Amino acid sequence: MTMGKIPTVAIVAFDQFSPFHLSVPSIVFNPSTLHETLFELKVVAGELGPLRSDIGMEITTVEPIDILASAEIIIIPHWRSPEELPNAALLKYLNTAYQRGALIIGLCLGAYVLAYAGLLNGRKAATHWEVEPDFKQRFPYVHLDSNALYVEDDGIITSAGTSAGMDCCLHVVRKYYGTVVTNRLARRLVVAPHRDGGQAQFVERPLPETVADTKFYALLNQMREKLNHPFTLDELAASVALTRRTFTRKFHKATGMAVGEWLTLERLYLAQSMLESTELPIETISDQAGFSSVGSFRAKFKAKYQVTPTQWRRTFHDREN
Repeated sequence: MTMGKIPTVAIVAFDQFSPFHLSVPSIVFNPSTLHETLFELKVVAGELGPLRSDIGMEITTVEPIDILASAEIIIIPHWRSPEELPNAALLKYLNTAYQRGALIIGLCLGAYVLAYAGLLNGRKAATHWEVEPDFKQRFPYVHLDSNALYVEDDGIITSAGTSAGMDCCLHVVRKYYGTVVTNRLARRLVVAPHRDGGQAQFVERPLPETVADTKFYALLNQMREKLNHPFTLDELAASVALTRRTFTRKFHKATGMAVGEWLTLERLYLAQSMLESTELPIETISDQAGFSSVGSFRAKFKAKYQVTPTQWRRTFHDREN
């Protein structure tokens, strides 16, 4: 989280770039989106020569690659070929930037560039599910998460394919400016500020196909509306006419998490919002968000965000008010 200085976001463009993948961070971090300068946006030439997209579009105004020497956030939005090694100058800039504390992000196949740079060795990462077998073979020292929409590990973030890049970029905004600002940005873009589950839900079938599935996904919203309720597996399974075992399996398939894990995450999101937008005491927020005790709330919040609830409020509540 940064206070004071406006972070510079450098988006690295290459020849044969994907217009969609380039546009996602461009619109999320662009000051014109919220008519407020939260980030200073730069599009950087990642290599020499013309930068043309795979459908004939061309970028004519870009910053030189040495911008990466000072940018606080560097984004590789895509990469044209898993088999191709990126140029040595770029890989050196990425390593140097990481060593000085820059946040390094690889969206979709951009994870390949970070892996070729050696930045993912021994770390958790994500990429598009279609290339996972190839990625694992090329980079055996990377711990690939086959389900995550995005993964953050020690200052490096990677995301799954296409629209998961939006989830990832909103996560970055949340890291710097909190939940309230991120929700406002997501509303402006007409997208969800946070999506449930991982990319595994999109591999086999992207949409519910039965009435039972529709009821099941509706249940997630119902649970979110009363997070202070002490849910039990038996109660939840019965509400959608499933056995406990079937419910547990379907829940994990839909969200990538166990019921308890999902509830904890949703309760933390609710607590974040209340910390930023209300004057309620920590004890009241803990109770309304559904935590069993204030101690449990503080411990789970600190484990997730590396700061205490009070520190989060001090950082983001003052900024919003």
